[in-house]
Amino acid sequence: MVAEMWADTLITEYEEGRRDLNRMREELGTTERDLSDKTLINGMISDMTFSLNWLKIGKEPGALRGNDRRSVYQHQVYMDMDLFPSLELQPKEELPDDEKKAIIDILMILSARERQCYVLYNAYALTMREIGEELKVSEDTVRTYLNRADKKINKKLVTVL
Repeated sequence: MVAEMWADTLITEYEEGRRDLNRMREELGTTERDLSDKTLINGMISDMTFSLNWLKIGKEPGALRGNDRRSVYQHQVYMDMDLFPSLELQPKEELPDDEKKAIIDILMILSARERQCYVLYNAYALTMREIGEELKVSEDTVRTYLNRADKKINKKLVTVL
């Protein structure tokens, strides 16, 4: 099995946890204890939403300047993870940092699923059927994610060039 990227795994787990908390909150009544529990659960949901936004956009939500620029966090996360060797690619020569950053910026415009499908298809050379089996989705769903990813990447490349 191919391991998912750690941030994508966290996003999925946090979204599931937030859904569970919403269900718990809806099941509570109007007693004083239930109202107190609702307050705690609302705080937990708020914290999880903040963390999810941070994971998805790659920077502190609401921060507008300083070291909270999106590219700073993305660059550090992926460079620390050594993304390219983890893809088992053996480039003939090392890519310059600006090219690595450009690739990372392009990958970050994709949703978690689009990115998974795109990397598995283009870097690992898995078939759409194999990707579907790995991610437990249909082959048509994989095709849809790949088409969306291609459109987003082509649109980004047109605006850059």
